[in-house]
Amino acid sequence: MASVVRVSSRLGASLYWGPAAVTVSRGNTPRTYYTYSPEPAQPLNRDPKWVSAKEAVQCIQSGDTVFIQGAAATPLELVKEMTEYGKSAKLKGVTVCHMHTEGEAGYTTPECEGIFRSCSFFMAANVRKGVAEGRSDCVPIFLSEIPLLFHRKIVKPDVAFVQVSPPDQHGYCSLGTSVDCVRAALMYSKTIVAQVNPQMPRTFGDGTIHQSHFDYAVNIDTPLPEHGGRPPTDVETKIGQQIAGNLVDNGATLQMGIGNIPDAVLAELTNHKDLGIHSEMFAGGIVDLVNKGCITNNKKTINRGKIIGSFLIGTRALYDFVDNNPYVEMRDVSYVNNTGVIAQNPKMTAINSCIEIDLTGQVVSDSIGTRMYSGFGGQVDFIRGAAEALDGEGKPIIALPSVTNKGESKISPVIKSGAGVVTTRAHVHYVVTEHGVAYLFGKSLRQRAHALINIAHPNHRESLEKAAFERLKCMPSP
Repeated sequence: MASVVRVSSRLGASLYWGPAAVTVSRGNTPRTYYTYSPEPAQPLNRDPKWVSAKEAVQCIQSGDTVFIQGAAATPLELVKEMTEYGKSAKLKGVTVCHMHTEGEAGYTTPECEGIFRSCSFFMAANVRKGVAEGRSDCVPIFLSEIPLLFHRKIVKPDVAFVQVSPPDQHGYCSLGTSVDCVRAALMYSKTIVAQVNPQMPRTFGDGTIHQSHFDYAVNIDTPLPEHGGRPPTDVETKIGQQIAGNLVDNGATLQMGIGNIPDAVLAELTNHKDLGIHSEMFAGGIVDLVNKGCITNNKKTINRGKIIGSFLIGTRALYDFVDNNPYVEMRDVSYVNNTGVIAQNPKMTAINSCIEIDLTGQVVSDSIGTRMYSGFGGQVDFIRGAAEALDGEGKPIIALPSVTNKGESKISPVIKSGAGVVTTRAHVHYVVTEHGVAYLFGKSLRQRAHALINIAHPNHRESLEKAAFERLKCMPSP
């Protein structure tokens, strides 16, 4: 009787049973049904092939989907070599999918049109031009749901590029600063290429991957991209003072992103006690608060005694802080940003920013008019999670300067034509500018307009009041 054989993907998940059941991979070593597991922490009976970056990217074929790890973990050398290889090999129709990435995104330039097409789950500055000019795509999606793109086979990566710490004595590497959706992507990638960098912090949590899962590994020793470190402006300092002084309680659990507003908030919390961190990303300001005893995570009801994050980018001091530090756990974003998990944290205080907000409370965060700027990210995940806090003491906060760099009001009568609403007016509770705090929950449209006008820049309040009257046919009122 003939053996039953089926050629399958790297996952080996859909094999026919039979005496000769095998799986054939596009990587350097075939796996059998019995030696391959999609679980990244499971050691396999195989070794990666150590090659140069130029050699590693030659596993890409026309029509492939390539996943790239992002933020501080962006494997820049692999990205550069991929771009050059795509041009020299005359590849066609390669989709490059990712969250926020750092460095140059050469694959989005006009000369790479037809070779590569970028697809962002959260946009960074390096792909905005490509999206605006139609060479690249972006996907509106909640951060918490990005792993579902892989689990539901909506995105099927042929190749994954990651950057990891060197293997330990057991052969385990760490995804370091970016776990987010990477773990899910790796589970379904046919070929995995690792950029192994001793400057990548080793982090605890969900980012453990055994080196036997790598088809190709590339040794490299380069610093990670850095952000932050500049002092906040006077406006940002005032916003930090408004939030820290009025909305952050002792024992609160904080979520905040990167940037000068989160840093300004953290700088004002040096007299607070027993703060906790549960945030998809966090800023370098937490290091000082940990050292001063302000952040203890002691009041948390889940993950007590732990800082919980999913990805981060900051200064070298932040990377040194998380390196091999069991106090910090980097978890899959489907866990960190799950509203049910968020809601369990005590006094959950979610601090997010935006591009503009209209007088009814509609929040625009991912676009400037029709021009796409970033993405949904975790804003709605945490705004809703804080609002649903089980202890009833959550505080969902939208923080923004009252005016743009050009002096235009960021509180507007109506949102710009073509702009998208990320956080709806029903989701919004607290809005903070340097001029104060507006509480919108349960307020009517005219009450909302009144509250927002009171925290707008004084130069714009009269015009906003007139615009509110024209829109609502009545005067804004408390």
